[in-house]
Amino acid sequence: MEGADPALINDDLAPTAEAGRTWNWVSVAALWVGMVVCVPTYMLSASMVEQGMAWWQAVLTVLLGNVIVLVPMMLVGHAGTKHGIPFPVLLRSSFGPVGANVPALLRGLVACGWFGIQTWVGGSAIYTLLNALSSNWFVGTPLPVLGIDAAQSLCFLGFWAMHVWFIKNGTESIRWLETYAAPFLIVMGIALLVWAYLKAGGFGAMLSTPSQFGPGDAKEGQFWSVFFPSLTAMVGFWATLSLNIPDFTRYCRTQRDQLLGQALGLPPTMALFAFIGVAVTSATVVIYGEAIWDPVVLLGKMGGFASILALFALAIATLTTNLAANVVAPAIGFSNLNPKRISFRAGGYLTAGLGLVMFPWMVLESTGGYIFTWLI
Repeated sequence: MEGADPALINDDLAPTAEAGRTWNWVSVAALWVGMVVCVPTYMLSASMVEQGMAWWQAVLTVLLGNVIVLVPMMLVGHAGTKHGIPFPVLLRSSFGPVGANVPALLRGLVACGWFGIQTWVGGSAIYTLLNALSSNWFVGTPLPVLGIDAAQSLCFLGFWAMHVWFIKNGTESIRWLETYAAPFLIVMGIALLVWAYLKAGGFGAMLSTPSQFGPGDAKEGQFWSVFFPSLTAMVGFWATLSLNIPDFTRYCRTQRDQLLGQALGLPPTMALFAFIGVAVTSATVVIYGEAIWDPVVLLGKMGGFASILALFALAIATLTTNLAANVVAPAIGFSNLNPKRISFRAGGYLTAGLGLVMFPWMVLESTGGYIFTWLI
């Protein structure tokens, strides 16, 4: 840009020109569907049901939490569409050109951790899929230092390489993936719901079980002490995205596109997949004799072609979530550090590199289910 300071701007940080505003409300809604459909969303209702809520109370809490977080999401996203600028550039108005690097990097480094974990989850889905097709032919001896076998390493690297390809081709390729993956993921989620219903002859006792907060129940009068912490957790689920949402809304044609797309893509999809999670889990009590909240464990028990298709869907869901939620923010944040030398693509490569060298399987092994659930 003529007259611009190269220490502050490059093509990726510059305001999006009219020709680059290719996102309509469908694109934004598809972006959110792609991010929402992931393992944690499926399991969101679990803790609330276990703490005494009825299924419908848990799903409504998820819906309300996402309606609340939608408000700052739209307000912050407004600036992205109005000025065509990403999150780090917007921060300069509050923190200054140098100070803006601090919150941008803090947001980005958290996303790098999530990127590594999600990439391992996606690679594990591919590994499980290959073994399902070959009667565990790919299971091998763990390699020295790495602690995982050769096939696991290759599946992880292969899934990691998929991310690198999309990073190389920029945000427009991510929009393309999210747009076409969204309807597939919705269909797969509904198909899983139908499978569970038919297999169990209904959704089981869980959906007919009342809450435990009524008079004479085990947790009488404790509803609000469970509700407010749960609601806070639901708001926090996408709180980081409410910060860097301008990274996406800068490509919207109009404010209507970002407002309508977010309103249709976030709260309804979160509620739908939270319901699918609790309903399918209810059916597993009838089908397998136990409540299986983890979809990866469930897919391992299903077997057959349905299991293979579902594992493929899980890999796609992880890819769409990871690219949008955990690549864009750190890539632009790193670019903001030194716009003259670091482009979005270079920042994305740096993000991918950090996710690779953190050895995410070791993080999961050493910190257990708490970190696994929290990071994803």
